[in-house]
Amino acid sequence: MPAPQQTIRRSLLVLSAALSSLALTAPLALAVPSPTPTPSSSAGSSASPSASPTATPPANMSSVGGARLAQAGTQVDLTSGVPVVPKDLTARSWIVSDAESGAVLAAHNAHWRLPPASTLKMLFADTVLPKFPKTTEHKVVASDLAGMGAGSSLVGIKEGESYTVHDLWLGVFLRSGNDAVHVLSHMNGGVDRTVADMNAHAQDLQALDTRVVTPDGYDEPGQVSSAYDLTLIARSGLQKKDFREYCSTVSAKFPGETTKKKGKSVRGTFEIQNTNRLLSGDSDVSVYPGIAGVKNGNTTNAGATFTGVAERGGKVLLVTVMNPEKNEHNEVYKEAAKILDWGFQAAGKVQPVGELVAPKNAAQASAQPGATASGEAGGDTAGTKPAASSTPMAAEEDGSGGVGIALAIVGGLLVLLAGAVFLVNRRWPLPDLVRRRPRP
Repeated sequence: MPAPQQTIRRSLLVLSAALSSLALTAPLALAVPSPTPTPSSSAGSSASPSASPTATPPANMSSVGGARLAQAGTQVDLTSGVPVVPKDLTARSWIVSDAESGAVLAAHNAHWRLPPASTLKMLFADTVLPKFPKTTEHKVVASDLAGMGAGSSLVGIKEGESYTVHDLWLGVFLRSGNDAVHVLSHMNGGVDRTVADMNAHAQDLQALDTRVVTPDGYDEPGQVSSAYDLTLIARSGLQKKDFREYCSTVSAKFPGETTKKKGKSVRGTFEIQNTNRLLSGDSDVSVYPGIAGVKNGNTTNAGATFTGVAERGGKVLLVTVMNPEKNEHNEVYKEAAKILDWGFQAAGKVQPVGELVAPKNAAQASAQPGATASGEAGGDTAGTKPAASSTPMAAEEDGSGGVGIALAIVGGLLVLLAGAVFLVNRRWPLPDLVRRRPRP
């Protein structure tokens, strides 16, 4: 089937499913409203949900994206030709979706509000990354590194040394460095200001399960997100060129300490590697074919969490997995790979069980003449819609020893007004191609 017909067919399927769900379940949606947390910049609010959830999902969860996603347990429509969902998945919550159309192919407790660990750094990056050009330099002072939690993951930033914004973002994405997060947060006006910005951005993305207390994802009471929300956040971040570069970089050189050699100041470097094992590989996990990011995390309360994006056969899928109960090395990546494998087999055959909603401002941004979103740092790109393009961009090395990805921006956002209801073509602007150069 030609690509334009596939796009139209997928769009009609998603719209049909959404309308049917709305017609059949409107009373339920009204009786059980989705949670709408109020942005907060302080930890430990008594109104915040627990950061130590039980092993049982709540009876009532958010219906954002469709009534099926509010239900506990696995949601999937197995029709003729659709493979069975893997039976050995142990994650408390997971979701797999078509990143371009927004169709949710299958989900398990998609809106369960759980501690996100460092996958929350995706929201931090999507919020803060556009504010500073990557060439901006910052000299670190003691206050920049204050307030980090005990046992935080660190990239190795030193007081008194200068770093470019590019260096700091490599530290955030590759080493999940809380020190890099705190430096960027102080550049953004402080931790409290950054937390408030992140909560506001989550609201705009309609990531209503998400409550930010710390910008780095460190365990704090009341800090939660969901597999659905983390997928929305990743989808938004992937609109930005710099975000795509950082989250797909496998390894890079990071500035070390300045030392004196023969009377001259010399600054060395050391190599950092991405801790996303589907991107970098490990002893028991292979690099996933077509993987291009996004972010992993692991804390005591959250367990292991992961959101990934991969491309195969012209299809781009997003997967999020939260807290596998199976206690095996790299289990979160193993389960994510199984879900992706299933998703690529099922894509185009399975009926969607929900959809990834567009940001609140997507329709407004798409209506602005000449609106573009290259996503390069320092531009006013947050929440805007990339311009349509039919020409793939050439892959480029990131200049730091990492592997960049080349993505073509295609498709657009079609908004139809029918009475008081907006019907959105969910080919909302995710690049068509998510391909990485072969690694040496």
